[in-house]
Amino acid sequence: MIVVVAQPGERATGGRSPLVAAAHLRLMILMLLFLAGGVLIIGRLGMLAVSTSPESAGAAPTQFVPSRGDIVDRNGAPLARTIDGWSIGVHPRKVIGDKRELATNLAALLPDHDFAYYYHKLSMDTSFTYLSRRALPETVEKVNALGEPGIAFAREPERLYPQTTLAAHALGFTGFDGHGMRGIERAFDKRLTDPAERAQPLQLSLDLRVQAAMESELSQAMAKFQAKGAAGIVMDVHSGELLAMVSLPTFNPNNIRHATQDELRNNVTQARYELGSTFKPLAMAQAIDTGTVTSMARRFDATKPMKVGRFTIHDDPGDEQERWLNIPETLIYSSNIATARIADLMGEQKMRDLFHKLDFDRESPIEIREKMAPLWPGYWGRTTTMTTAYGHGIAVTPLHLATAYASLVNGGILYPPTLLKAASDHPAKGKRVFSPATSARLCQLLRLVVLDGTGRKGDAPGYRVGGKTGTAEVSSGGGYSRHKNVSTFAAAFPMDDPRYVVVAMLDSPVGTKETYGFTTAAWNAAPVVKAVIERTGPVLGVRPDEHRDIDESDITPLLWHPPGDKTAKDAQ
Repeated sequence: MIVVVAQPGERATGGRSPLVAAAHLRLMILMLLFLAGGVLIIGRLGMLAVSTSPESAGAAPTQFVPSRGDIVDRNGAPLARTIDGWSIGVHPRKVIGDKRELATNLAALLPDHDFAYYYHKLSMDTSFTYLSRRALPETVEKVNALGEPGIAFAREPERLYPQTTLAAHALGFTGFDGHGMRGIERAFDKRLTDPAERAQPLQLSLDLRVQAAMESELSQAMAKFQAKGAAGIVMDVHSGELLAMVSLPTFNPNNIRHATQDELRNNVTQARYELGSTFKPLAMAQAIDTGTVTSMARRFDATKPMKVGRFTIHDDPGDEQERWLNIPETLIYSSNIATARIADLMGEQKMRDLFHKLDFDRESPIEIREKMAPLWPGYWGRTTTMTTAYGHGIAVTPLHLATAYASLVNGGILYPPTLLKAASDHPAKGKRVFSPATSARLCQLLRLVVLDGTGRKGDAPGYRVGGKTGTAEVSSGGGYSRHKNVSTFAAAFPMDDPRYVVVAMLDSPVGTKETYGFTTAAWNAAPVVKAVIERTGPVLGVRPDEHRDIDESDITPLLWHPPGDKTAKDAQ
């Protein structure tokens, strides 16, 4: 028998080789498994990236919202801009928590809706629904803290109006699709979303300082006199640019969910009113321009009410002069009777021509789409000719009136109103509606109305204000309400070189102790205009100067005052 004796080193080597080989094999298999798992995971992620929808991925679905350009006022102050906002949504089928408890928490964090609303949303048989759009970051953080995986969040462009309610009706607002819904946003939607144009802000004619002053003063008056609505305008008489356009009640374009129709309606361009005696200067200008009246001294019988068929035209109780009135006195005392006689002398055709050339038979050409054409008389007869001369029987928007007054004082040119800032190298184009001589005469007459007549409470010392009050009964049910009226003061300043028209209107104001119960324009609308002019005159470059004024020396000798009474009595 042969015995083989192994050397000491050989036993150790021969024993380890199988073990090492097995370990290497196991490591290789494990590495291959890890590699296969990694490939599988990466492949799965790639498939999800390519084929999975946002809803199934747990994210809030997003829709394409076009970027929009900024909107600024005439001085570059921001009126509308686009920022990144948040939306909060839910995948109802993926909610794992108690839906009633979740709805309760959502109602507390998102108070725009109640428990029932959110419970309904959470119980819907759909893959996704929105809970809130344009949510604040802090709100998103609080909702996220609820820990519900079925709730999803997304960033999306949001239109922000930093001035909130200021100029809301001029600006309008956008919908959730990012397109304009009203106002400038809708009228210039293409311009604001066009990549080639949106980089340059859209500059409006509005001046935020003037807009704020008008909105402030008009809001205070509306509250004080418990008016149903109000409208205010400041217009450049040489370009038609609107520096302020205020409609009340108003809304916040950042949150329009609860805005009412009354708030959304633009009373400046959509509401039509019979504006009463503010029409008298227009009729007077036409009488002068057509040669019907050639002398300021010509007198018309106002000794008693004027009967026309079954109608009787009279002056307001307490304001009757019961005498023959000349042209300045007709406006100062705001005589319906004398104005009707002048219109009767002109005749139907000349009165119709007046309203046609002032564009009172069509919509205003202003850029926004929210506008209405005046209510034109369905029948023109002798009575209609007379009553329209003092603002009854034809209803127009406050913007129509402001545009007409601008032509009355600027030399006789009717400029289309605009919400866009005029380019200095492109002067506005208008049409002649009155002669320069007629316009100059009306500047004198309107100044006298403020100095001696119904507009005295609208006089802002040093600003040489001229204007006319108008108080008309509100039309109702085919007739007129004896207890409600529309009070308007249409003014311009400075009358020695007119630059701006200012119009303030209150719908259905209520008398107060301070006004002795009167609801006429001399007591409520005129003071608004005075306050606005005093606040904005320096901003607009008009300095008060009590040593300057328009020259009325050729017509003031025609005025008559009762013994012991230096001024005319407050009227309309």
